[in-house]
Amino acid sequence: MNQKWFIPRVLRVSDNRADRVRLALELAEVAGDISRRYFATPDLSVQAKTDGSPITRADREIELAMREAVAGAFPADSFTGEEYPDTQGTSAYRWIVDPIDGTKSFIRGVPLYANLIAVQEGDEIVFGLINLPSADTLVHAERGGGCWRNGAPARVSRHEALDGAYVMATWLEDWDPEIIDGLHTQGAVLRTWGDAFGYAMVACGQADAVVDYRAQPYDLAPMPVIIEEAGGRFTSLDRRRVFDAGNGIASNGLLHDTLLSHVGSETPERQGIPL
Repeated sequence: MNQKWFIPRVLRVSDNRADRVRLALELAEVAGDISRRYFATPDLSVQAKTDGSPITRADREIELAMREAVAGAFPADSFTGEEYPDTQGTSAYRWIVDPIDGTKSFIRGVPLYANLIAVQEGDEIVFGLINLPSADTLVHAERGGGCWRNGAPARVSRHEALDGAYVMATWLEDWDPEIIDGLHTQGAVLRTWGDAFGYAMVACGQADAVVDYRAQPYDLAPMPVIIEEAGGRFTSLDRRRVFDAGNGIASNGLLHDTLLSHVGSETPERQGIPL
């Protein structure tokens, strides 16, 4: 990688969560710098992966920068990313990253892409961040430390009913048309402000829920801690508190069960599209 993009300021002084949180926040700055540089140029070197989804030079450079920094500061930590094989460590910590979430938006000049970082301790996600470089927004949360948007506390909405609720989707191709019609009948407002941007909106009270029928663990890993620390609720579509079920739903908590009765796993199985 190009060394100019990251010179670690966090050294492995102590093997604790706080040091990892500081490193994660620094890595968000690095990922944002790289993202904005490529976002401003058409030279993205877009290629198709085996599942048909796109990958760019920026995806690779960001993930490699993160991997190198984590390996240098915490060599015993495990690392899971979208673009390269997992690294298995011996510590209790695992880093889970998506260098650019919303690559399709990124390559089309839509500024709603994100850099995602989660830190898992044991079985629990203890830190997560959604960095939206071209929207000048950073949403992050640490377990027990609240959720923050650009340094200010973030809280979910208090909207209690489907009527008037803003429900986000990454796309509608994998939604059953009957589910869409049913939510419209209930007065819900459906918008495809999806990917990580939708989760940031829920955490900040700008939307009331987001539903993903198909997602990878690195797409959703930061969401449980971010949504819960903002006062909301995150589960799989079968109501489990996990991020690796292949799907997810986040809400302000007040309408979670009601929305799940319309979109949950008891409804007919939907087929997704490559992420």
